[in-house]
Amino acid sequence: MSESKRGKFITFEGCDGSGKSTQIEYFKKFLTERKIPFITTREPGGGKISEAIRSIILDGKNTEMTDECEALLYAAARVQHLKDTVEPALSKGITVLCDRYFDSSFAYQAVARGLGEEFVAKINAFAIERYTPDATVFINLSARDAFARKHGADENDRLEQAGASFHDKVYQGFLNQAEKYPERFIVVDGKQSKEEIFQSALKGLKEKGIL
Repeated sequence: MSESKRGKFITFEGCDGSGKSTQIEYFKKFLTERKIPFITTREPGGGKISEAIRSIILDGKNTEMTDECEALLYAAARVQHLKDTVEPALSKGITVLCDRYFDSSFAYQAVARGLGEEFVAKINAFAIERYTPDATVFINLSARDAFARKHGADENDRLEQAGASFHDKVYQGFLNQAEKYPERFIVVDGKQSKEEIFQSALKGLKEKGIL
């Protein structure tokens, strides 16, 4: 299949509670109304094996998991997800809307966990080299504001329970990625209303020729 007929790969990033899932719902409606074929998916997850890995990563009882193990599990789930879900859709010309992708690994594991960009890039080389998103919508809202919006952390989610200092570092990690890859990132003010966030993201995607 020629590259021109390949589907667009759009990822959504931001701190927990920033509103990524809500924006994906807005885009689902937008694409459906225009009869643009698409799928929605998420990371970790998006397929049988990847969802099983997700349950291990996020299980609040797995407190003994090492940071390196966590990062490797994310990378493993990502490879499976790409093969099972993302690549089949893209190859058919279908747009893929993905809730989180490898930018989250750089924010959470490279920065917040302190594993460093080199380690995270190395274990995610398959995704980075073959499946870089066409665009990444980053909802720019601090971790503290995001958690306030969702009324605190989920007690059953191991990552959400990591503490305020950890999530401050996650937010900084996203800011680092956005600054490093301005050609790919669409940075949207997360303090706007849901509709305003959507319109800002849509404008950015149109300007980049994605939609």
